[in-house]
Amino acid sequence: MTEASCLEIAGGLAAVYSSRSPDRDGGNQDAAALFSFDPGQGVLAVADGMGGQAGGASASRLALEALERALGAPGAERAPVRGGILDGIEAANRAVLELGIGAGTTFAAVEVLLDTLRPYHVGDSEILVVGQRGRIKLQTIAHSPVGYAVEAGVLDEAEAMHHDERHIVSNVVGSAEMRIEVGSPLALAPNDTVLLATDGLFDNLGVPEIVEIIRTGGLPEVAARLAGACSARMAAPAPGEPSKPDDVTFILYRRRRS
Repeated sequence: MTEASCLEIAGGLAAVYSSRSPDRDGGNQDAAALFSFDPGQGVLAVADGMGGQAGGASASRLALEALERALGAPGAERAPVRGGILDGIEAANRAVLELGIGAGTTFAAVEVLLDTLRPYHVGDSEILVVGQRGRIKLQTIAHSPVGYAVEAGVLDEAEAMHHDERHIVSNVVGSAEMRIEVGSPLALAPNDTVLLATDGLFDNLGVPEIVEIIRTGGLPEVAARLAGACSARMAAPAPGEPSKPDDVTFILYRRRRS
């Protein structure tokens, strides 16, 4: 994608962007999906495949297709969204394992219902909720040795950005030991910005940088700034800044003002 696509969903506006790694000729192994149900209710999800180009792309696609089937069609008789998300991730795990090629994928999703959000994730794709003044209201913990070290205070964010083992993920869809982390419901204010993104974003821009970019401005403008900053960092980092060419996928969401 050369620019983000914006659409109305779940009582608000979402912007979705996905771009292939600039140093690879093959396909994009990331995937994104947006599901709209009743007015004010929807699900946003991203996945980052791994296990070789074909295997990674298949794993991320299978994960979101399994989620779609589990959630059911809008307006149809279906299970509660929370159960559908959990069932979808479990089904995705079975489907990726059945590929039998060692593929896997991360997974991050949010359920939005009116002014409430609930996060779900597996792996190191992350979810961030930021207030207009820059206060972080939610930041998921990457399921990785480096992510856990940051949470424990052993590493700070700057050290983690440059750590040799940052690429190692300890929990993925496509593993017999997969576990799903479900967060508590979070109240959303109209000015809050929700971000779901694969590690291609978080490996190139620090959280403070991301927060400053996304906290204010119209959502199309915010999406353009975020994609541009990440692409610039991959292409020409300043001294001491990270630069890790990779597929990048993100979804931004804001509630509509009453």
